[in-house]
Amino acid sequence: VQLQASGGGLVQAGGSLRLSCTASGRTGSSLAMAWFRQAPEKEREFVAAITLDGSRTRYADSVKGRSTISRDKAKNTVYLQMNTLKPDDTAIYYCAARAYWSVTYYRRDLYNYWGQGTQVTVSS
Repeated sequence: VQLQASGGGLVQAGGSLRLSCTASGRTGSSLAMAWFRQAPEKEREFVAAITLDGSRTRYADSVKGRSTISRDKAKNTVYLQMNTLKPDDTAIYYCAARAYWSVTYYRRDLYNYWGQGTQVTVSS
């Protein structure tokens, strides 16, 4: 499985971005997908996750209410819409995938596949 992330950029505080992650090499709908992020000198942290069929989503408290994860099965693509961005959202955002859904959706060590990351920078 290969994951290609895109959509990052420089945005002012209060702005919005939509990140995309396209899966290839395996049917996208057979993967549970997630977004993680890593700020400089910090550990990679969970942001959002979505089930294989897109029926359930989970969010980190830090982005809940401001972000929406969704998926387009036909395009094998998962999106992360981020609104009301803050400087604290500045990080490299990574998409991740695995073949099952469970209550461990927030654990980065349990994801088998990772994209290359896309930089999000929020200026104050």
